[in-house]
Amino acid sequence: MLSLCFLCICTLVAIFAYALTPDDSENANQMHLSIHSKQPGFSVTMLTIPSAVEEENGLASFFFGKKTTATEVPISSYKVTTEGVLATAYSGEGADGLQKGYKTNLFPKAKSPEEISANYISEKKFLLGTDKYGRDLLSRMLVGIRISLAIGFVAVFISLVIGISLGAIAGYFGGKVDAAIMWLINVTWSIPTLLLVIAITLALGKGFWQVFIAVGLTMWVEVARVVRGQVMGVKQMQYVTAARSLGYTDFRIILKHILPNAMAPVIIISAANFAAAILIESGLSFLGIGAQPPMPSWGGIIKDHYSYIILGKPYLAIIPGLAIMSLVTAFMLIGNALRDALDVKTS
Repeated sequence: MLSLCFLCICTLVAIFAYALTPDDSENANQMHLSIHSKQPGFSVTMLTIPSAVEEENGLASFFFGKKTTATEVPISSYKVTTEGVLATAYSGEGADGLQKGYKTNLFPKAKSPEEISANYISEKKFLLGTDKYGRDLLSRMLVGIRISLAIGFVAVFISLVIGISLGAIAGYFGGKVDAAIMWLINVTWSIPTLLLVIAITLALGKGFWQVFIAVGLTMWVEVARVVRGQVMGVKQMQYVTAARSLGYTDFRIILKHILPNAMAPVIIISAANFAAAILIESGLSFLGIGAQPPMPSWGGIIKDHYSYIILGKPYLAIIPGLAIMSLVTAFMLIGNALRDALDVKTS
């Protein structure tokens, strides 16, 4: 139940990610190079310069982030002048940064220089720190959960469609049909999963949807084997023989009578495949052939910062690693619970 609640929270976070993130720009990609690789809890004074283009506030920006956002400039100090604000850029090295003047006409809501500090200068805190490009790590993590959950849902859906279809056909008809499908299953099974995913990804191209399809096309084998075995057992039951004697078509018998009584193990496998899909996607992103920058991915965040483990800032790689571990563990625990609940011998 705890894992289920955790997954429900993760799903809600994935859906409303941009409403929860401090950085609501598209892909949480607001960069501040002067404050890169800062520790969790770091705070800095931020000068916000509105975009010349009107900011988006529609439904699309609520779910997918704003394409046109205000520019944020980290500053260490500022002084109000007659023409606007004179700000000293944040350097982080103990020395004063460059000073730059910002006129009042850059700030639509400020009618006087004094109102700039009230409306456009604030203290910004980074709860999980910043990455090597100065982006808010918390925002990247929250948006990145979409990739992990989406890859699980799509990959499991593709694997179920292919696996259940081929497994049911092989188990029901048997003979040469079964031999042909089992040959395909065994050939696919013999190829290492990650190697097959890499080959499919390179053939389809690097990108978001290509990874989904590639992972889904490699996870159907186990589903097909289990469904085949279940169908071979269920088709011997008397109610299936009665359905044949009534003249029902093979398609109806498989769909209405056999599959509903053979789905319990498939549900358990789906939970395990969900966890495996998350791990495979993280590995692909770590190798650089998964979700492409600037799209945030937990595997991609680890790839960008794994070298920081020996540079004194291991949290940049540990935080996404713990997130992947917790999500995969939750799915595995749910899979174990489903196995106990659907096991006839223990019920």
